[in-house]
Amino acid sequence: MPRALITTIPFGERDATPLHLLRDAGLEYTINPLGRKVTERELAELIVDFDLLIAGTEPVTDDVMAQAQKLKLISRVGVGLESVDLLAAQRRGIQVCYTPDAPAPAVAEFTIGLMLAVLRHVPLANAQVQRGIWQRHFGRRLAACSVGIIGAGRIGGRVVQHLQGFGPPRIMVNDIAPEPTLGSRYPLQWASKEEIYREADIITLHLPLTAITRNLIRKEQLLMMKPDAVLINTARGGIINEGDLAAVMQTGHLSGVAIDVFEREPYSGDLVGIERCLLTAHMGSMSVDCRTRMEIEATQEAVRFVGGEQLLSPVPPEEYEVQRQGK
Repeated sequence: MPRALITTIPFGERDATPLHLLRDAGLEYTINPLGRKVTERELAELIVDFDLLIAGTEPVTDDVMAQAQKLKLISRVGVGLESVDLLAAQRRGIQVCYTPDAPAPAVAEFTIGLMLAVLRHVPLANAQVQRGIWQRHFGRRLAACSVGIIGAGRIGGRVVQHLQGFGPPRIMVNDIAPEPTLGSRYPLQWASKEEIYREADIITLHLPLTAITRNLIRKEQLLMMKPDAVLINTARGGIINEGDLAAVMQTGHLSGVAIDVFEREPYSGDLVGIERCLLTAHMGSMSVDCRTRMEIEATQEAVRFVGGEQLLSPVPPEEYEVQRQGK
């Protein structure tokens, strides 16, 4: 009987459909026994006797795969692939698939929510009221802001769409491979990253983490931004240099940031304690419907693989090329 290790958590918690799919397919499965994100070393110890891995964001490295002689498929619950060594998987004959579309609606809506919360100082006001401080804060309306979107793919494109309900504000967009119809469907301005840094009131990131985007935003870029700009990252930790961001925030630059993703998770770095920082626990995709869809799609791919069927969402060749260029 093929065995599947499920490391992403939660899994099957709000909807047991993926667990039923595994059972119906005759797959034996084990859900992350640690109940938290596993380390590379822990994964190497856990994965030894499994044929399939239904993975979260833990590091699936060449060293991990070396301990998994039976492993034939990595089915990623989500869209980010920086945690999987695709080239090592390819060398070892391990197929990799993912769920690229499932998280997008939840992450895009979450991004809009973070914009509104930071612009109106909601986290700060809540913390003050909880401490017995009654203080009202002036904020800004989204429609009165310029929004810079770096990365206009599945999620960034949806953010553009949602912004139409707010006026819309001035929207500046940067993408290395712009979706050709986005500009014809919505009023927006294609801009360089530097133009966005200098001119946008709100800057939101929707990029994969690659060798090119790692530390994309450092002290130099942060200081280009308006003193009262808002910066949001619901994409991947590591795109913003967290040390530089903390240092710049401590000088009073930037009116607020909202960060959902961190280089090391759980996060406990220097941004903690800065009142203008809204920090959340990598929960952009955690709506019941989108999370369930991610789990079901990843499980369906595992079932197809065991049944000898063609995968519907294999990682495309260009993702392997991105990693090859970054080596």
